[in-house]
Amino acid sequence: MLYYKTYLHPTSKVWVTFIHGAGGSSNVWYKQVKDFKTVFNVLLIDLRGHGKSQNVFSEVWRNKYTFTDVSNDVLQVLNHLKIEKSHFVGISLGTIIIRTIADIAPNRIDSLILGGAVTRLTIKSRILVNVGNAIKRIIPYMWLYKIYALILLPKANHSESRNLFIKEAKSLYQKEFLRWFRLTKDLNPVLKLFREKPLNLPVFYVMGSEDYMFLEPVKEMVKMHTNSKLHIIANCGHVVNVEQPASFNQTVIAYITAFNK
Repeated sequence: MLYYKTYLHPTSKVWVTFIHGAGGSSNVWYKQVKDFKTVFNVLLIDLRGHGKSQNVFSEVWRNKYTFTDVSNDVLQVLNHLKIEKSHFVGISLGTIIIRTIADIAPNRIDSLILGGAVTRLTIKSRILVNVGNAIKRIIPYMWLYKIYALILLPKANHSESRNLFIKEAKSLYQKEFLRWFRLTKDLNPVLKLFREKPLNLPVFYVMGSEDYMFLEPVKEMVKMHTNSKLHIIANCGHVVNVEQPASFNQTVIAYITAFNK
C-alpha cells in the first residue's frame, strides 16, 4: 500500500485528501496542513514511486503505469482507512489522477479541487512533451526536469515552488521518472475524454494568473461544464498552493465549508 499520513479532527466528519503531482510528494502540501487540519480530517498520500512510497511493493509496479492504475492505488488507501467519501485537492498532474478517480469511482468524491489543473495540452505543451519523449533516455532526467520546471515556472516569484519541485524530484530514480514520463503519451486521449464527458460532481479550479501553460484551457473547460467554477489567484504561477498558500488555503477551505453546510 502507498505511504499515507492522516490528521484526525476531533469533531469533523469531513475528509480532505491531497494528491501531489509527478515528481513531487506529500511534502508539497506543507503549507496547507496546519490550516486544513484545524477544520477537517486530512489525508496525505505519496503516489507510487514518490516520497516514502518509492520502495513500497515496487515489484508490482514494474510494468507500464496508467492513470487508472495510479488512481486505484489511492482508492486502496481510502478503503484501508474506511473513508467512504472525501474532498480531493490536487496540484498539476495530480489533478488528472483525481479526475480519473472521479471517472472510475464517483461515489467516493464529494468535490474536486484542482490547482494548476491540466485540462488540455496547448501547442507549446505538446511540443515540450514530444521533445521530452525524444530525449528522455539521452540526457539525465534531472536536466529534463529542471528545464520543464523553468518553462512552467519562469518568473522570480515562482522560484520557491520551482526549487521545491526540483528538490522533490531528486529523490526519484531514473527508471521511476521514465515510467511516469511515459504517462504523458496517454495525456491527449485522456484529456479529450474528460473534456467531452462532464462530471455530475462539483469541480473547483484554483489557478494562478501567471500559469501561462494551463490557465486558458481551464477557462474554456469552465465555460463548457456547468458544474465547474474557477478562482484565479493574482500574481501567481502554476503551483498555487506553494506560491500563494494563504490565498489558496482561505479559498479552498471556504469552498469546502460552504459545500458541507
